Amino acid sequence: MTDHVTDPQRPSGHRCEWCSREIAQEGPGRRRRYCSQSCRQRAYEQRQSLKDTTIPVDSVILPRAAAEELTDRLFEVRCAAEDIREAVNDGEPSASILELCEELVALARAAEGVRGRSE
Repeated sequence: MTDHVTDPQRPSGHRCEWCSREIAQEGPGRRRRYCSQSCRQRAYEQRQSLKDTTIPVDSVILPRAAAEELTDRLFEVRCAAEDIREAVNDGEPSASILELCEELVALARAAEGVRGRSE
């Protein structure tokens, strides 16, 4: 088994500052801030559009559709968590609870990228 510092294909645990995708460490040196040139360009364009405004540079600006999608995803995550709580309270078997937990993890992963993903 290789150490993640020397394995260029292993995820490093940090995420793109634009789209939140996990970025694989590519050898020694400074960590990358963006997963692709496209994300780097989008972040630059946003910083430039916010110049000379009162909006903080680190603000996250979402189109209405993306904000609504994120709200929907978060609702799904909350419902899945409530399902797990009810299953535990009802004494459901651990296999059922594990299945619900897997669903919760999948929903949370889908909700991670607040700017949306082009996958």
